[in-house]
Amino acid sequence: MSEPGAARTMSGGQAVAEMFARHGVGPMWGMGGFQLLPFYDAVRRLGLPHHLVNDERAGVFAADAYARVTGRPGVCDATLGPGATNLVTGLVESLNAGVPLVVLVGEPHRAHAGRHMTQEARQLEILAPAVKAVIRVEVAERIPEHVRRAFALSTSGRAGPVVLALPEDVSHGEVALAEDDLWSDPATLRAPARRTRPAAQDVASAAALLATAERPLVLAGGGVHLSDATEALEALAERHRLPVAHTLSGAGVLRSDNPLSLGLFGRYSRIANELIEASDCLLVVGCKLGEVATRRYALPPAHVPLIHLDILPEEIGHWARTAVGLWGDAREGLLALDAELGDRRPDRAAYLADVAARRDAWAQSTRPRYESDEQPIGMARLIGELNATLPAEAIVVADGGFASHWTGLLYDSRRRGRTFISDRGFASIGYGLPGSIGAATAAPGVPVVGLTGDGGMNMSAGELETARRVGAGVLLIVVNNAASGYVKALQHGVYGAGAYQSSDLSELDYGRIAQAYGCHGRRIEDPADLRGAIEEHLARRDGVPTVLDVVVTRDPSRMLPGVDSRTARFVPGDRPA
Repeated sequence: MSEPGAARTMSGGQAVAEMFARHGVGPMWGMGGFQLLPFYDAVRRLGLPHHLVNDERAGVFAADAYARVTGRPGVCDATLGPGATNLVTGLVESLNAGVPLVVLVGEPHRAHAGRHMTQEARQLEILAPAVKAVIRVEVAERIPEHVRRAFALSTSGRAGPVVLALPEDVSHGEVALAEDDLWSDPATLRAPARRTRPAAQDVASAAALLATAERPLVLAGGGVHLSDATEALEALAERHRLPVAHTLSGAGVLRSDNPLSLGLFGRYSRIANELIEASDCLLVVGCKLGEVATRRYALPPAHVPLIHLDILPEEIGHWARTAVGLWGDAREGLLALDAELGDRRPDRAAYLADVAARRDAWAQSTRPRYESDEQPIGMARLIGELNATLPAEAIVVADGGFASHWTGLLYDSRRRGRTFISDRGFASIGYGLPGSIGAATAAPGVPVVGLTGDGGMNMSAGELETARRVGAGVLLIVVNNAASGYVKALQHGVYGAGAYQSSDLSELDYGRIAQAYGCHGRRIEDPADLRGAIEEHLARRDGVPTVLDVVVTRDPSRMLPGVDSRTARFVPGDRPA
């Protein structure tokens, strides 16, 4: 051990690794190259957790899911050129969703940059719009400062990804650093790093609206999870009798069995949309009010007073008229509102009785779908079996599009917190498997179930090898409809039966493909086999992934969740209404 003030000579890559160690990073994900070899060697010698991926995009997705489960920045890396540019889709996901990441990328040797070095590209210009900030190391002595800055930016305000760009000559070159230089700021090790509270006058105005409302309602987005504000939201809702609806990213802000939980709102809804229409005050928390949550901006109704609590002031009043804007951290804002409301608890018995009746009616109407014996297997039956078999602490990771909409509508989060993850920041297909791997490493011993379509599986199948190698014993359910299901359903609705183009896939048995990767695999065609297959995986716990290839409907008129698209109204140039 060096003396406190003594300097050590090390490579630039080692300096980065030493600083990552000081920041207590979790598993890192990446695919190495020459520029980052000193970093990789230092990771080996320091014993830091790092996993090779088969595609850099999968590395970002795994880091993203890890960050969502833990609140700590996910970390991944990529080498110069295609390694760096392969990160873009995943980075935009994390940027749009407010997920903290620190991403190390190799840069060309500064003495030769611009001379058509192998794999050289204007990569930082490509990456810049996909992240909160790009920090390029020009002076090796500033590596500790730059790493601290990357973590601070990633976790402060609205969290997001930050790129640390390390030129080859800085990575391989030597630098003398004192032990006193190698420190981290404990406040920046998780998001949100520092919290702000809305102005007192704004809180008072918002409380006055809520206190006098007869049918108030909370619309909760993923920002509630990012702020670790679910406990504060539950306390506010229960104390002041405020029903809560959530976006896909906000699933789990309340337990689904909480009488105040309305479930999903927006494009697909259990009972929330009708209650939003009839509301006389809406409190929006940590939600951007984007296309899916608002049914392409048809919600919320313009005549309903809207209170918007968000960490980004520019999101307040962005397009929806806002009566009161609350600029600040979700948890701090909810605590301030709760305190301001105090003992003002109006009688909302009739309103809550209406909510209870609607919840019961929805449960009765959907029970036949949850229990359906139809073949091919209905999505509702599949998700019903997950509701029946998974323990409350299980984490479900849903891929973009088809899988996330169905699961978000029908899956019950029976524990408050982030137990349902969907990549709604960018809704990219291919997140399901690598996201499940990241979630599994974030919560060892907790069952993790991923849902992906056959299209998503085709994009990410190579990561079965990653899951097998790192011991991520996830259950991956492939929703196999031999199609790009969402696209085919839209083509059916807009152009009619038989008008399908480039939306069909080959019929593949993903259970057998999984077996070829050394994983457990099985094809499920009879719904009666679902529960036993899920329970068998939960009992196994051998660290080996399981893939269940579940054959679901090939009828494009029945592929959309929540509605039979044979009766849906399609607007030209728009989504189903």
